[in-house]
Amino acid sequence: MADLGITKFQLFCGIQFLMLLQTNVIGFQYKVGNLDAWGIPTSTNKQVYTNWSKKQSFQLGDSLLFLYPPSQDSIIQVTEEAFKTCNLKDPILYMDNGNSLFNITTPGKYYFTSGIPGHCEKSQKLEISVLTGNGSAFSPSNAPPGELLPDTAPSYSNAFGSIPSTSWSSSLQVFPTTILAVIGLVTFWT
Repeated sequence: MADLGITKFQLFCGIQFLMLLQTNVIGFQYKVGNLDAWGIPTSTNKQVYTNWSKKQSFQLGDSLLFLYPPSQDSIIQVTEEAFKTCNLKDPILYMDNGNSLFNITTPGKYYFTSGIPGHCEKSQKLEISVLTGNGSAFSPSNAPPGELLPDTAPSYSNAFGSIPSTSWSSSLQVFPTTILAVIGLVTFWT
């Protein structure tokens, strides 16, 4: 094989660069309700979670951050039926550390409520709709055969870090793709 003057490291970096061009590295972390804590809504703002979720455009790669005192509350992901009836038995996911992060990994609807009896009935619950990869709203009736998700489809939680001090949703742009592209080109051609 002819020597092109390219080291294995440069070839590796070039391949990584090409892979990065195909990857979207942007996700948003939403602090649920843009509130200081997940809790029972006040009587003057009973629909705080419903109104908040309708203003968001959740997409794959985004995450929901639920903040609450761990000794006083918890979060459960439930089915649509359990959400409507405030049934806390057999949740899909249970989080109780006070700093719970739910990663959105598939399109569809997700349902959450407090794991404390009586809180759901007081409107401490959240329903979100997640857009598909092409930005359109997910509709089970329009899904291709075999791509429907059961109500028990798992999502995975990560709980880490300290409680953020800001009260708004923040962008979690990992590293701008443009900068990675420049670094990749420089590394590849040097």
